[in-house]
Amino acid sequence: MSDVFKAVQISDHVWWVGAIDWTLQDFHGYATPSGSTYNAYLILGGKITLVDTVKAPFRSEMLARVMSVVEPREISYIISNHSEMDHTGCLPEIIELAKPEKVFASAMGVKALADYYHLDKITAVKDGESLKLGDLTLTFTETRMLHWPDSMFSYLEEDKLLFSQDAFGMHLASRERFADEIAHGVLESEAARYYANILMPFSPRITKLLEKVKTSGIPFDLIAPDHGPVWRREQDRQWILDRYGCWAAKKPTRKAVVVFDTMWGSTEKMALAICEGLAAGGTEVKYMPLRKYSRSDVATEVLEAGALLVGSPTLNDGLFPTVADVLTYLKGLKPANLIGAAFGSYGWNGTAVEEIKSILTVMKVALVSDGLKIRYLPDKTTIQECYALGLQTAHKLAEVAAP
Repeated sequence: MSDVFKAVQISDHVWWVGAIDWTLQDFHGYATPSGSTYNAYLILGGKITLVDTVKAPFRSEMLARVMSVVEPREISYIISNHSEMDHTGCLPEIIELAKPEKVFASAMGVKALADYYHLDKITAVKDGESLKLGDLTLTFTETRMLHWPDSMFSYLEEDKLLFSQDAFGMHLASRERFADEIAHGVLESEAARYYANILMPFSPRITKLLEKVKTSGIPFDLIAPDHGPVWRREQDRQWILDRYGCWAAKKPTRKAVVVFDTMWGSTEKMALAICEGLAAGGTEVKYMPLRKYSRSDVATEVLEAGALLVGSPTLNDGLFPTVADVLTYLKGLKPANLIGAAFGSYGWNGTAVEEIKSILTVMKVALVSDGLKIRYLPDKTTIQECYALGLQTAHKLAEVAAP
């Protein structure tokens, strides 16, 4: 296959030598229906340098792309910007094959690689430290918890190229290597999905990082992430930076997400009436029955929402399983600045609504009501109560949402 997989030049000195995963459907619980890429990059300087590797099953594809440019034994340095296994899965084998002079990672990366693979000859680099690649210079910036403790950026000064590891990426399998070759609507949806399901918990750190990048004055003409396309046009780079700034700030909008599941249709009837009330109050509504939408879909919609309303029937003295699943997932993602409410139907024990309220409170969702419970089937009066809850939420959202 070495004659099939080719490297793609992305700048004067850098070649993309990654792999495309067309069949990936799940990434540690996050649905990835569009597949992904595992991006690795080869810097052709006085010291030939490989930046990151790929997931273990894609080792041969990456090596074939490398060999379309240089022999692996010509690689002098390897940089590990992030130790997660989709970027280091074949690192031990590549080290054994290429026998580089040195392998570099952040201090936390050195520890992680030792724990993962028992690699004990990794050189730690410090925040702000530079490395000469012969006639080129690579500078490192620690980005701890974006999204792992070991994460760091690498910046190639001569090409004004930022290797951003998992930041500014997306899970998208594509033969196009540059963002400007992909429909903007696809970029919008996949970038939002990626941020919501991976980076949302770290939004305060992202705000600080963006400010650090802005005040540093360091120019960059390309952003090369470890997943998805490379950002080369100025308007595209600015767009993704602006979106990250907006998502990290998490200002509430006049959009409500109504997520629920149902057993015999009663909670569904409640959800529909709540949605009508929300819409009547001027709120954009995303209606999300969990028979249709995944936890990842819900997280993506919550990213740009101002309200979250959750409904569940009571089953076995607790939450319906799909609702418990999505709330556990959302709690870990730490969405901020939401208002919300709990609702649901029950037969002889209405504890599901109380459990939803408890979880929303832990998530710091500002509750607009004490929760709405309906026994068995909703009637005309209780449907009107659901409508009123939607309207009440819409009016409150109009007060707190960004103009």
